[in-house]
Parts: sequence; C-alpha cells; structure tokens
Amino acid sequence: MTTSDWGRVDDDGTVYVKTADGERPVGQMPDASPEEALAFYTKRYDNLALEVDLLHRRVISGVLSPEEAVSSVKLVREQVTDAAAVGDLSLLARRLDELGPVIATQREARRAAKAAKSAQAREEKEKLAEEAERIAAGRDWRNGANRLRELLETWKQLPRIDKAADDALWKRFSSARSAYTKARKAHFAEQDEKRDSARVVKERLVAEAEALSGSTEWGPTSGRYRDLMRDWKAAGPAPKTVDDQLWQRFRAAQDTFFGARDAANAALDSEFAANAEVKEQLLVEAEAILGPLAETGDVAAAKAAFREVADKWDEAGKVPRDRIKDLEGRMRAIEQAIRKAEDDQWKRSDPEKSARAEDMVAKLEAAIADAEAKLDAARGQGDAKKIRELEENLQGRRSFLEMARRASAEYGA
Repeated sequence: MTTSDWGRVDDDGTVYVKTADGERPVGQMPDASPEEALAFYTKRYDNLALEVDLLHRRVISGVLSPEEAVSSVKLVREQVTDAAAVGDLSLLARRLDELGPVIATQREARRAAKAAKSAQAREEKEKLAEEAERIAAGRDWRNGANRLRELLETWKQLPRIDKAADDALWKRFSSARSAYTKARKAHFAEQDEKRDSARVVKERLVAEAEALSGSTEWGPTSGRYRDLMRDWKAAGPAPKTVDDQLWQRFRAAQDTFFGARDAANAALDSEFAANAEVKEQLLVEAEAILGPLAETGDVAAAKAAFREVADKWDEAGKVPRDRIKDLEGRMRAIEQAIRKAEDDQWKRSDPEKSARAEDMVAKLEAAIADAEAKLDAARGQGDAKKIRELEENLQGRRSFLEMARRASAEYGA
C-alpha cells in the first residue's frame, strides 16, 4: 500500500483521499502502479486547485458580477465537494468560503452605486422635464424645436429609474414636447394665414402704385405714394416666394414716378434760377431799410418801403426749391425786424401806461410834499428820531419819483 499526506492507494488499486470526515475512495487503477495512481489523482487536485485560484482572483478583482460570482462559486464548490482527486480539499473549500463576504460587500457596493446612478438619472430627467416645460411655455419657435430634440436624445441615453418615477417624469417631458409642437404648428399656421392676407393687400398696393406711376400731379401723387408705403409696411410680410417680386414691382413704380417728378422739378429749377437772382437784389434793398429805421425810428416809412419791395418780390415769381428756405428766411427776418420796431414803439406810446405813469408821478410828488412838511415840523420840535425816519422815507420816495418821471417821459415820447 502506498500513502501520502492526503491519500493512499490500496493493494487492489483503489485510491482514497483523506478529509476532515475521514477518508473516501475517489477511484481505482488496478493496472497502474500505486505511485502512478496517486500521481494521477493528485494531478486532478492540482487542476482543481488552479480552477479555485482563478475563480478567487476573478471574484476579488470584481470582473464577475455578484450574481455570476455566486453561481461560479456554487459550481466549483460542487466539484470540490465530490472531487475525485487527492489533495487538501478542505483548503479549497475554505478558499471558496472566503469569497462569500467579498461577494456580499461587492453586492452592497453595486447596490449603492446603482442607487446613486438612479438618483443622478432622476435628477437629470427632472432637469430635462423642467427645461422642456420652460420651452413649451415660451414662444421661441426657431430654437425651441431643435433644443427639444437635443433634450430627447439626452433622455434616451439616461438609464431608467424606478417605474413610477420614470413614467411620471416621462409624462411631463412628453406632454411639454406635445404642447410646444401643437403651439408651434398653430403659430406657423397663423403666420401662413397672415402672409396670405398680406399678399392680397400688397398685390392691391402694387396695382395702384403702377397705375400712379405715370401721373404728373406731383404733390397729390407724392402724398399718395407715402400712404401706399405706410400701408405696405403695415401689411407685414407675404410668402417669401412672392414678397420680393411684389416689392420689386412696387419699387419700380415709385422710381418711375419720382424720377419723372425730379426731372420736371430740375427743369423748373433751371427756369427759376433767374428769379432767384432778382430776389437776391430785392433782399439787398429790403435789408437797407433797417438802417434808417434804427436811426430815425420812423416805422411808417420803413413799412411803406418794405411793401414796395414785397410787391416786387411777389412779381419776381418762383425760385429753385433749394433756394426757397434761404431767400424766404432772409425776407421774413426783415419783416419781423420792422414788426418788432412797430411793437416797441406802441409799447412806449401806450396811452394807458402813460396815464398810469403820470398818476404815479403825481401821487409820489404829493406824498413827498406831505413828508417834507412833517420833516419841517419835526425839526421845529427837535425830534431826532422822527427826523431820521422822515429823511429815510423821503430818500426812498425821491428815488421812486425819479424812476416814475423817466417812465412817464418814455411813454410820453
């Protein structure tokens, strides 16, 4: 009989393995030597030990999920328990036992990681739902649709969370998208309707503009074109396919009319150039009236002279449009200067004011005479205080009297 630390071979070739519960047969090799039989089953143990070691390392490293690790440990444990091998099978069982707490820790860690991941996903989905609702509440039709598509792609990449919460958040998100899409479609439908209405209005405006393009009633037609342009702007945009074409026709009609008007005005300006030279000379005559007026104050003579110049001014006729403002402004300034001189003269000779000034002079003179009499009396009595008060009073009244006399003289003039 051949023996080793973990097994033996009986004389009939039966191979036994030693365990904590005693020995048990693992096989029989009658045609082999005891050494060969023991070596064969020891080799089996080495292979089994290698498998346990490999599983141990894979579980420790976390390559396997907890579920996969439990299944693998169970399978290998069954192989170890009934192994037809010679070796320290108890050691292999203990190594498998060591993996239980490791797997439990990994399972808990994965559960915590999953919970954290789920919480993060929930937070992200809540943010997506909130942003979708903000977009739905707004009216950004250009960028809103693109942003909602981006949010949907982000949603798809997030993991699912617990069904109730996930369904509730998806309902919010989906409802916001649906509300936005519905409002967007309604908006563009309304815009299309407005554009079609604008097309009808602009076609009518173009027809009228083209009908007016040959008019020679420059003033009324210019005003009407301004009205048409105001109506054009108020109409809003028509469909893009026709809006540009309608505008080109409208603008061409305007250009035709205003081009003809400008040409006519240019011809008139050339004709009126000589009139402007005449009015330049008349302005020299009119401006010369102001010198004598300032010296003599003879408003009547100035007005008569100005009327003669004004009659010649009217007879001279129209001037080029770019000269009207300058020439008329200078003529008006002369007229205003004469009118101001006339107004000043009236103010100085106003009878009512003259009467008031004379009345004031008379009253002041009477008051001064009375004060002088009282002053003489106070001096006779030697009343120093009374004398001082009356002298101060007289000084003030005499100053007022001098001013009143100047005013009376001015109005009397």
